[in-house]
Amino acid sequence: MLSKEVLDSYIKAGQIAAATRKEVQGIIKEGVSILEVCEWVESKIRRRGGTPAFPCNVCVNEIAAHYSSPPKDTKTIPKDSIVKIDLGVHVNGYIADTAVTVSLNPEFDGMVYAINETLKQAVNTIRPGIRTDQIGKTVQDEIERYGFKPIWNLTGHQLGRYVLHTGKSIPNVPKFGLAKLNVDEVFAVEPFLTLPSGGGEVFSADYSHIFRLQKEKGARSVNARKFLEAIKNKCGSLPFSRRWLDGVLPEMEADEAFSELLAVKSVMAYPILVELRGKIVAQAEHTVIVTEGGCLVTTL
Repeated sequence: MLSKEVLDSYIKAGQIAAATRKEVQGIIKEGVSILEVCEWVESKIRRRGGTPAFPCNVCVNEIAAHYSSPPKDTKTIPKDSIVKIDLGVHVNGYIADTAVTVSLNPEFDGMVYAINETLKQAVNTIRPGIRTDQIGKTVQDEIERYGFKPIWNLTGHQLGRYVLHTGKSIPNVPKFGLAKLNVDEVFAVEPFLTLPSGGGEVFSADYSHIFRLQKEKGARSVNARKFLEAIKNKCGSLPFSRRWLDGVLPEMEADEAFSELLAVKSVMAYPILVELRGKIVAQAEHTVIVTEGGCLVTTL
């Protein structure tokens, strides 16, 4: 059974995440700087008493996941786009992970409605003993009921203390996963859908802006070791952005040190994930704690 302290931390993280998710939707407009959105979200989280559990993701159109602005990013929200904002908060290491899709084109409003209803139905299935593939069937059936296609190789995930992805996965199709959910386990439930003409899967692009400490050994140069120490102290085991390390070293030295850390695999990268056929993607996400009677949604 979760202690009161742990439960209170999860609930506070969820409240901060939910408030920030609701508020950020109002600033998603054509021409707005993606960098400013990322920094606005992360600043709001900190001001509300939480810590970002990962860099804010702002993923436009066919980009499904893992786009967070690098330093000096010049990208802006395009006209008539569909935008996913995925944000995470931790309080004492206990994480809330949530996402919303904003449509700037009435043509995509049906996708937003469908993904929100799918998330609602998926959350309604959560209870002790349910198999993860049963949740996947609910997600696929609901998405297809609205005439869209699930993205099979993106999943929800179990959350641990200071660990964003651990243990069990929550699939978006019923083909994968026979694990059962247990009381007090915590999950991010996140269906993704695309158009019927889409590939229904994502591929990894050849660039990344989100990283995570993988091992503390391997760095040889003084600057790389200094950068590694800063990552460990500021970010720990959770994903981070290069933006969060501004000022640790002068820019050119920082670039060289970071390249060394990637080369020796002290740091791993999360590649940008793109819909296989370049079709637009919608996403919605809540964090839930499995309870005796079903689940507690911390991010409502």
